[in-house]
Amino acid sequence: MTPFLAFLGVSLIVIVTPGPDTAMTIRNTLVGGRLGGVFTALGIASGQLVWALATSIGIVALLIASAPLFAAVKYAGAAYLVFLGLQAVREAVRPATPAKAISDPPQAKGLTSFAAFRQGLISDLSNPKMAVFFASLLPQFAPFGAFLPLLTLGAIFAVMTFSWLALYAAALARAGNLLRRSAVRRAIEGVTGFVLVGLGLRLVVSRE
Repeated sequence: MTPFLAFLGVSLIVIVTPGPDTAMTIRNTLVGGRLGGVFTALGIASGQLVWALATSIGIVALLIASAPLFAAVKYAGAAYLVFLGLQAVREAVRPATPAKAISDPPQAKGLTSFAAFRQGLISDLSNPKMAVFFASLLPQFAPFGAFLPLLTLGAIFAVMTFSWLALYAAALARAGNLLRRSAVRRAIEGVTGFVLVGLGLRLVVSRE
């Protein structure tokens, strides 16, 4: 197996494993429909491109080496995940959308494409585990210190992530009539909210 095929295999396993990106995409697809999920995926992929660029020029190595800076990014990311998770839980318990409006198109529930993109971008950029992941994965498949190969691999990873999450959002959106039922939507949003809160708390206690 060539190094590039090995990189694709490892990347695919990492991307399809559920985590904050998947939970965020599910939540925003429920709130904003297919566009909400797709723009969330685009924001996440854009954040990964930033991490790829930062890895290529050595900024990520400096971040990991600086314990205070790394901790600041970690706690900021954890706080953001908990904040979004609590929002989802609140919406599940006391929905702002009247029950009679549940059958309306998801885009009417208030999540704009820009807001979905921003949430995906901030979530990814405030996740220090992405810094560790890119710094440990990319150099294994590219010459040490080679800017263009590192950036190219990072871009490929971002495109794969976007493709997977966009397909995920499309699949959820196809079940729109079922998901727009009040009880179902609130149950799923509550679960994803608790997942986001749990991921945020796990990030706080992690030693990485």
